[in-house]
Amino acid sequence: MAFAVDAGVLRFGEFKTKAGRISPYFFNAGLFDDGAKLAQLAQFYAKAILASGIEFDMVFGPAYKGIPLAATVAVELSRLGKNVPFAYNRKEAKDHGEGGSLVGAPLAGRVLIIDDVMSAGTAARESIALIKAAGATPHAVSIALDRQEKATENGQDVPYSAVQYVRQQLGMQVCAIATLADLLDYLAAQEAQTDMAEHRERVAAYRQRYGV
Repeated sequence: MAFAVDAGVLRFGEFKTKAGRISPYFFNAGLFDDGAKLAQLAQFYAKAILASGIEFDMVFGPAYKGIPLAATVAVELSRLGKNVPFAYNRKEAKDHGEGGSLVGAPLAGRVLIIDDVMSAGTAARESIALIKAAGATPHAVSIALDRQEKATENGQDVPYSAVQYVRQQLGMQVCAIATLADLLDYLAAQEAQTDMAEHRERVAAYRQRYGV
């Protein structure tokens, strides 16, 4: 958490989520915007993935934020002794050259999806559909932050999170580097700073309302 805050990736204030909620915090992996930050983030991902014991044959990065994540995590996994192929998708299918919406290694076997956060679960479902259509198996998801909040279906809150849905309904494993509970623990440890105490109260209230 300290790394994400120091890097300016985890911010506090008022932010509108995809589900239309006003969140007191926002995690933007796009702000891991230099080589050192991205390399350190990839280390966190790779270590968490290997420690989880999840078995997989390749990694997939959903456009757009998942693309650099999948690439750098594949490099770090290789450095740690697990060399696997990686692929990603384009938002718009290419109609020239090799064509199609998929780039990189052919999707095959057990695929580990690498993304930044999972809130409503929409991006995960899109990736799962792409992987299945290619004849591969969407096996697991690795994310930087599990927001641990209710997912939405057709604009309505449901009593489970996107991570719980992926685990329980889709039968896929999920590996998160950090969770909303970890964020609250971090803020509690920083309460000597007045602004952090205020942030903790607002995040705790948000979790009380939307948490699972």
